[in-house]
Amino acid sequence: MNIPIIPETANSVRTTCPYCGVGCGVRATVHANGTTDISGDTQHPANAGRLCVKGSALDETIGRDGRLLYPHMRDSITGNLRRTSWDQALDTVAQGFSDIIKRHGPDAVAFYVSGQLLTEDYYIANKLMKGYIGSANIDTNSRLCMSSAVAGHKRAFGADLVPVCYEDLELADLVVLTGSNTAWCHPVLFQRIAKIRETRPAMKLVVIDPRRTATCELADLHLPVRAGTDVWLFNGLLHYLSQHGKTDAAFVAAHTNGLDEALATAAASSADPLTVAKICKVDVRDLLAFYELFASTEKVVSAFSQGVNQSSAGTDKVNSIINCHLLSGRIGRPGMGPFSITGQPNAMGGREVGGLANMLAAHMDLDNPAHRQTVQTFWNAPRIADKPGLKAVDLFHAIEQGKVKAVWIMATNPVVSLPDADQVQRALAQCELVVVSDITEKTDTNACAHVLLPALGWGEKDGTVTNSERRISRQRPFLPPPGEARADWQILCDVAQRMGFDGFRYQSVHEIFDEHARLTARDNTATNSGKQPRLLNLSGLCGMGKARFDAMQPVQWPVMPAAHDEPRGTQRLFTDHHFAHPDGRARFIPTAPRTPKNMPDQDYPLSLNTGRVRDQWHTMTRSGKSPKLNNHISESFIDMHPQDALLCGVREGGLARVSSPWGAMVARVQHGGGIPRGSIFVPIHWNNQSASDARIGAVVNPVVDPVSGEPEFKHTPVRVEEFPVSWHGFILSRHDLALGEIAHWSRIQGRALTRYELAGRNQIGHHGQWARQLFGIHDPDADWLEYEDKTAGMYRAVHIRDDRIESCLFLSPRPDLPSRTWLASLFAKDLLEEADRIGLLIGQPIEKGIDTGPTICSCFGVGRNTICDIIRQQNITSVTQVTSCLKAGGNCGSCVPEIKKLLELTMAEATES
Repeated sequence: MNIPIIPETANSVRTTCPYCGVGCGVRATVHANGTTDISGDTQHPANAGRLCVKGSALDETIGRDGRLLYPHMRDSITGNLRRTSWDQALDTVAQGFSDIIKRHGPDAVAFYVSGQLLTEDYYIANKLMKGYIGSANIDTNSRLCMSSAVAGHKRAFGADLVPVCYEDLELADLVVLTGSNTAWCHPVLFQRIAKIRETRPAMKLVVIDPRRTATCELADLHLPVRAGTDVWLFNGLLHYLSQHGKTDAAFVAAHTNGLDEALATAAASSADPLTVAKICKVDVRDLLAFYELFASTEKVVSAFSQGVNQSSAGTDKVNSIINCHLLSGRIGRPGMGPFSITGQPNAMGGREVGGLANMLAAHMDLDNPAHRQTVQTFWNAPRIADKPGLKAVDLFHAIEQGKVKAVWIMATNPVVSLPDADQVQRALAQCELVVVSDITEKTDTNACAHVLLPALGWGEKDGTVTNSERRISRQRPFLPPPGEARADWQILCDVAQRMGFDGFRYQSVHEIFDEHARLTARDNTATNSGKQPRLLNLSGLCGMGKARFDAMQPVQWPVMPAAHDEPRGTQRLFTDHHFAHPDGRARFIPTAPRTPKNMPDQDYPLSLNTGRVRDQWHTMTRSGKSPKLNNHISESFIDMHPQDALLCGVREGGLARVSSPWGAMVARVQHGGGIPRGSIFVPIHWNNQSASDARIGAVVNPVVDPVSGEPEFKHTPVRVEEFPVSWHGFILSRHDLALGEIAHWSRIQGRALTRYELAGRNQIGHHGQWARQLFGIHDPDADWLEYEDKTAGMYRAVHIRDDRIESCLFLSPRPDLPSRTWLASLFAKDLLEEADRIGLLIGQPIEKGIDTGPTICSCFGVGRNTICDIIRQQNITSVTQVTSCLKAGGNCGSCVPEIKKLLELTMAEATES
């Protein structure tokens, strides 16, 4: 598909969103006053102009607040980080790595990189480590989200190949979403599915997920399988298809191997639907309804994400899904196929250039001598890694054991994101040399760094990313570099040259892309011996100069040469039914089901599931800066079934501690309504910069899939106990505060204010004195409002300056405190009215309708109370009517499931009354 070139204006740039793997096109317009407008790129085929709320809020995340602007080094005497020059920092990194390699060999150093890097950054890091240092100790945080999909693809197809495209989600008659809360994690894709269902009501959607998530609200069938039982489910489907003759015998015979063994393995575990239903904890009628729907529908797309991948059996789960598509021949044609939806914007690009410890660049294999020779010769490298390096979890164990003595961490925050995160912290604390390249000055990982290097962020970077459908898009800069920040590839090249290596003298990023493209084409043709060409082939993009690279349009690989220098992309793979194994056939993989290694027991009776929330991203170093994104869910939480909460002695709204044999965290209990008994859900995002004790990574067990090395984020045995406190409270303040010794706190960035949620165990002797000291108020004549009910333990205080609210504090023995939304709205006023002062003292607004309630639609800032009020006032019965009145749900649509719930609740209340 050729996209017309849209000329850039002086102040408008077409680029790509830096969040999820959908890879949406973005248009950034910079105004003369320095402000930036963000909109969807209507010409980009991934999103056609639509953005989710995270993409829409990108303008709130590009400021310099909290940015790492200059190189820093840790002082050996004081232990503090101090600003230094680039020359000194780079010399220290190069000399440190060189000395350790000289003393202990190349495997004593490592890189830990990220799907936030651009492909060109990834390429240079891989080239330096594998080709010049000579070790494969480079791994990526993509190991944590999609390495099981990579391993499954390689086993089934012979290479890491995603056969489908986004259009297939719209052409399918059945979409199966497994382990994917698509409505929240990939909203633009979910809205494409929702929109096509409006025009084709016969299209069916099945969601397979232990939780009832927002995605389930649109589903025709939800199978709430017990966590860890996906292989039983899909083995049962494979057996069902075979037994009922729903197979493509001609395709299987001509283009696959291994069916008999895969069928025998499936039959051994999952021949009886009643047994499968019991193991999976689903109604057998629903199970058979799914099997029959899959069997009777030709055009099926099975999309899967972290709920499948993040498991000690993740690779087998992936292959059990692919097996069903191979048996039925549902692959290589429009509207059908298995579809791995990646989590990060450039997880796919990192895979292309060998960013994982067990891969070579250009989809070549580390264990293949011919491939190693090809890459080494092409790079003119002095050596080439000849064995797999350490995968993420193993890497940080090796650091703690002293086997790896230097690590360079780029664009990621492993002290928060990895499992058994306290172990990661211990490892870095004793590592001889820790180098971190980042855009943020203060992170949990940066606290362990010896050298901090300021990198460019989104809006400043220049290069490419590849999304979930193999579409390469440009990230273009529209902001100048802040401070002394540099591109990651430039930092790497500077270090490489200081280490004495040639081959890193690039003048521009387009030169690196061209080298990457030429490597994909190197030795990449079919031979008389039957060798299959590698499908990752960018030969059609070779030889582009800077102007053509700058104007490059989104294109799906393989990209082959075509007439008139227009690159020809490829929408789908395997249309000719030729796969990447040497014999051209796909492989059925026997998948014997197994339970997670660490199961709940008497001491840890609940199963922990972790994942994302709608409006935050990874460890919040970027999305946490956005007031708009913080309005939806502002604190970490523990979602659990009410009966489990009763047994654990905790209650909704109260604080609780989640602990496992590996660590513990504290958050607030909620009953979201979608959690089965015996399990809890906690989001991954919060860290030591945003909360006192909310790193769920510290709790997660470090067991990994034996094939992919991906951790078991979806199943850790835990217990939940009350976290007792004497009081609850919150502060809204125009300036940051030093909280001191408070038992529990969360910090939330608002618009023109910072909000702190607090809970304490100490007895406060004099509330007014304590509050003034906390706010730093020493003037006895300060405009100060306060109210205290000593009997009830209630206290409220407000500091007013120049008739504007400066800060406020609310305390209570109970967690049900006044609305933060209403109070935050007062900070936008230049002059407080008398009614506002009265409301502050009584703890609620005088006028009705002023408190809009918790944010439901972040795109348009519409609160729960506003939506419920309009439903009651106008007898609204549909989401479309709500959108017509309030705009809520009219942009990215990720709030539509919540609006549907509010409709049901409000209408039910009206019926009862």
